[in-house]
Amino acid sequence: MSQSVYATTPKPRPIRAPKLHHATFMTMEIDPMVKFYEAVCGLQPIFYSENAAWLVNDEANHRIALLRIPGTVPPVDKPHSAGIHHTAFEYPDFDSWLDNYVRLRDQGILPAFNMDHGMTMSMYYADPDGNGIEIQVDNFHDWGKSSEWMWASREFAEDQLGPQFDPDMLVAAREAGMDHDEIHRRAYAGEYRPAVEVPNPSFPDRWAEKIAANPELLRGVPFPHAAEA
Repeated sequence: MSQSVYATTPKPRPIRAPKLHHATFMTMEIDPMVKFYEAVCGLQPIFYSENAAWLVNDEANHRIALLRIPGTVPPVDKPHSAGIHHTAFEYPDFDSWLDNYVRLRDQGILPAFNMDHGMTMSMYYADPDGNGIEIQVDNFHDWGKSSEWMWASREFAEDQLGPQFDPDMLVAAREAGMDHDEIHRRAYAGEYRPAVEVPNPSFPDRWAEKIAANPELLRGVPFPHAAEA
């Protein structure tokens, strides 16, 4: 009989695991990033300056940090580079989640792609720097049940992404009287697929357009002494 991992690797994990607290992004422009995260996620700055901002939408001191560090330069082929794909925020109920889509849509802020993963329905937005933000709702109304489905279901074992959906079709379905469970069932069956699906799926590359509008970005965030010279 093989030995337990605890016999061969003492204390392989902390007995009291820390909880995820915040994500930090390097950026070249603080203002548009602050405006985006306030609009999409309701994050407001606890501290806000020209070169840094700490944002929060709950009782924590911050959930997103933005740093404009001297020497920061534009990324190269960001949508296809290794690294963090997205950070995620969750609504407690379907109606709040879908209402947020409608609010943002009416402001001209649209998701890059949308997917029913089985355990969640998720809309993915790209921030001004091209970082991904997932806005999700749990389809099981219970993390324990959705975790069990991920662990045990044949569906998730065979396909971890699930079908893409058109969120306006979800809005129409709700207006027709369908509830979360029925809309999820239909979306997961592929009934609400968009006319054009996003391959991979990947986020748009914001940087070609940003650099074309402001070629000075290629020089990077200046060091203090360079600004004074």
